[in-house]
Parts: sequence; C-alpha cells; structure tokens
Amino acid sequence: MTHYQKYTWVCTGDCDALIEYTIKDGFGWPNGVMQLTCPCNSRCTLVSVEDATIPYTDTPLTKEEPMETETPAVTVPDTYNANLLVTYKVIRGYSDAEYATDKVASIEWDLHNGRQSQKTVGVLNGKIDAVKDIITEAYADSEDQETLRAIAEALSIELIREFEFTASIEVSGTYSYNILEEFGDLDLESEVTDALFADSQNGNIEITDQEVCNVSER
Repeated sequence: MTHYQKYTWVCTGDCDALIEYTIKDGFGWPNGVMQLTCPCNSRCTLVSVEDATIPYTDTPLTKEEPMETETPAVTVPDTYNANLLVTYKVIRGYSDAEYATDKVASIEWDLHNGRQSQKTVGVLNGKIDAVKDIITEAYADSEDQETLRAIAEALSIELIREFEFTASIEVSGTYSYNILEEFGDLDLESEVTDALFADSQNGNIEITDQEVCNVSER
C-alpha cells in the first residue's frame, strides 16, 4: 500500500469550487507552497490536509489485459442541423446591440473559442498574480528595482504592499457635568471611551480596531 496526502481547498470566488489533490506522502504540495489559484482566477483557502491510502499493484497492464474505458455515446438530436442559419444578438459592451445571421456550425466554433480564451485568460491572470507576489516581496531589497518596475508596468501590476500596524495616541481634555443632575459616581473611562473614536485622513490607511486605555482624572 502506498500512502498519500490529500489536500482540500475551497475557492473564495463566486464559483465556490471544492478542489482536492492527492499527492504521495512525504512530497507535500509542491515545495511546501499551500497557495492555489482556482481556474476562475480566485484565490483558494486550504481547509484540510489528511492522509490517504491508494491501493497499489505491481502487476503491469499487458495487451491481454487492457485498461477498460467506456466512452459515453453522444446522441445527436434528430432536429440538429449544423448548416441551419440562425439570427442572434451581438452584444458589444454598453453600445447598442446588433443582430447577425450565421450558420450553427460557425456559432459553435465561436463559442468554443470563447471558452478556450476565457480559460487562457484565467491561467494568465493566475501567473500575473504570482509575478506580482514575487516582485512585491523582492522589490525593497532588489538591486535592480528599475527592471522590476518595468516588468510590473508591462503587466499592469500595481506594486502595493499591505501590512498591519499599531499606534498610540495620547489625548487630554476636559469633561464637565452637572453634579446636581447626575446620580451616582462618574464613570470617566466609559464616558471617554464612548466619546472618542479614531479615523484616518489618509486613504491608504484603514482603521480596523481601536481601544481607549489608561483613562485617568488629573
């Protein structure tokens, strides 16, 4: 018995695909990389890595023992006519649609070529994303940033690096209240926490969390 590992990914895009790869135990996903790009060009999330066992036989297939394969028969409808002329709408972005007439066979090939082009675009976009990651990681320490910048511009890649940060701001002020109208002890920390908030005046900075600490009366 040969042991394998099964990797399972879930696509985060609209296709919501579940992708599984089973690889011989010990090799791991190529070079230990756990990232995967779906054919729809969305990033996938690794959800599990588990052992898998696939039965193995050392008896090779011979001419007398060919591998049995079954190809389902294709049923051609009686009404199918490849030379039939069909009028269809040609959509050109936001401009007015046009109407064209062509043979069924020609339309079939156009659809096939369109699907192939879409697959090619997905593959190329995945490769461009990989190049983007490489350039972004290497740019700061590179001795040839000009070449990296030229590659990025040729592929329309924006060299944006994102990282998390923490910062501290010290605030002082005054708080006033009517002691005749307020009942109980003043909870200054709650009052300050409810009143203060942090915001960014820079579009490149996004405030994701904040906490008011060390509130004291002077």
